[in-house]
Amino acid sequence: MAALGFLATAGLLQATPSRWWIVGLPALLLSQTLIVLSWSDAKFGTLANLIVLVPLVFAMLEASPRSFASLYQRESARHLAQLPVSAALVTERDLEPLPPLLQRYLRHTGVLGKPRVLGFRARFHGRFRQGLDGRWMAFSSEQHNFLAPSARLFLMRASLFGLPIDGYHDFVGAQARFRVRVFSLLDLVDGRGPQMNRSETVTVFNDLCVLAPAALVEAPVRWTTIAAQALRGVYTRGDQTIAAVLTFDAQGDLIDFVSEDRSYSADGKTFRRLAWSTPLRGHRDFAGVRLPERGDAIWRTPEGDFVYGEFNLDELEYFPSAGASPAAPGP
Repeated sequence: MAALGFLATAGLLQATPSRWWIVGLPALLLSQTLIVLSWSDAKFGTLANLIVLVPLVFAMLEASPRSFASLYQRESARHLAQLPVSAALVTERDLEPLPPLLQRYLRHTGVLGKPRVLGFRARFHGRFRQGLDGRWMAFSSEQHNFLAPSARLFLMRASLFGLPIDGYHDFVGAQARFRVRVFSLLDLVDGRGPQMNRSETVTVFNDLCVLAPAALVEAPVRWTTIAAQALRGVYTRGDQTIAAVLTFDAQGDLIDFVSEDRSYSADGKTFRRLAWSTPLRGHRDFAGVRLPERGDAIWRTPEGDFVYGEFNLDELEYFPSAGASPAAPGP
């Protein structure tokens, strides 16, 4: 029975990674009970159980209501439940008020004839480092963005020296917050305040430009053409107004986003205002829209450019989906 329990646990680990511990815990307890009853013959089996116990405890902590994973799932579900089931299609008429360079970008990405974006979900993998001299950490992440009302929820999972680390950004309403925990238990970073609000506003604008170009049709942005292949956008979200420069290649793909309005912080308490750049490459189709597959996150310091994140887009889902029945055309 213990062996069957472990086999079922292995299957659940692949099928439902967030729930495998529900079967794994009884299997472990049964196994260890049997070992204790036959200690002289089976005591070395305790070592195997201890190996299983470490990720089991971590999985249980992640499943607790206070974990970042649980917070992320609850908030995402709450916002998804508020979304309309359909949206008007993007038309040529929607593009007319926009500068020609942005019109070309939106046509090139393929958003014409598709529903306006009300929200989206994206998954990434890559590597990341905290601090200008931090160690690289492999990570996976998932995020939900919503446009009206605006909200951004971002969950990152990484490991450092074998320790599981979770990071959680949430920007709902006027307040942004960034937290980091080890073992889903011990808080390492808790950043918030006016500078965090401004920085996360830059991130929201970057998400719209890079991952949801259809959202730019009605986003609160003032556009200025500053070069043959560059636009300056001034984006307003609530009481925050930030600016960024978007650069395109000759084909119309977005290849860089640079803003002077974001602040670097390693601890969430002290902030240093630096130029922030996200060069992009590897454009291909995601959810019927041409988007960059890879990008970097760079702080431009006086000492030189510092790459602190390498992102690979794995999956993208728009709300409503392109297959949803369209609403009546917009005015």
